Amino acid sequence: MTHLGLVEAGGTKFVLGIADGDGTIVARHRIATTEPEETLGACLDWFGAHGHGYAAIGLASFGPLNLDRTDPGWGRVIRTTKQGWGGADLVGPFARKFECPVGLETDVNGAALAEARWGAGRGHNSLLYLTIGTGVGGGFVSDGRLLQGLTHPEMGHIPLPRHRTDLAFAGNCSFHGDCLEGLVAGPAVIARWGANLSELPDRHPGKDMVAWYVGAAIVAFRAILAPARIVLGGGVMDTPGMVERIVAKVRERAGGYFAGDAAEIIVRPALGSDSGLLGALAVARAVLDRSQ
Repeated sequence: MTHLGLVEAGGTKFVLGIADGDGTIVARHRIATTEPEETLGACLDWFGAHGHGYAAIGLASFGPLNLDRTDPGWGRVIRTTKQGWGGADLVGPFARKFECPVGLETDVNGAALAEARWGAGRGHNSLLYLTIGTGVGGGFVSDGRLLQGLTHPEMGHIPLPRHRTDLAFAGNCSFHGDCLEGLVAGPAVIARWGANLSELPDRHPGKDMVAWYVGAAIVAFRAILAPARIVLGGGVMDTPGMVERIVAKVRERAGGYFAGDAAEIIVRPALGSDSGLLGALAVARAVLDRSQ
């Protein structure tokens, strides 16, 4: 039976899976993210212990990543703030050990593919997936294909107007200060208010402020990409009532200009905690198709 190896590579943990030929995940495992050699070695050991000959392996990873297959550095982590992982080769160790095609995408691109094919985007021609957690990232799928340019999109690093009560905060992004990630990601929330967004009281002004920033970003993305579905994932979006707050801010800022009801377009992930592994499955299937 054909088996596919799945890797959801995160900044705090790697989630591993094995899928059979029908796409059913038949085994799962978690490994803490430490140093690259230790973490990747533990992944190789786990996949090897199951004794399968893998038809392909799909990795959906934190980034930024070099996704240019014509570049000698393809498959490596680049410019990351994750200590010790800059320049780490993600693809090479799997390709050498298992001698099979290995596909790589950002974790948010993988989640976007999965939600577009099997989740909230089913029946729609386009989907934007935004994850807002420790960092902020975005992936856009149109007619089954990911948006790809010189490299993968960096939607978390767009500049934004500043909320009038937030001008004293410099932002938390080590590269850009007050970009989207620097204003709404988990570390930026903690830097201002000393707690996660979900731990703040319901009427705390921080919740409205984060919704204001995310709403401004979504209006910009709607103007540029016109997605039929916008899926909001990540730990910050687990805060009760945040999606509803964001929808209200989008309506207010958009001024009735865009087609479609924001409350129907902006949704939570339909695949829940499986979106990452299913994203890796989509990547594995894509690289397998290309190799045949």
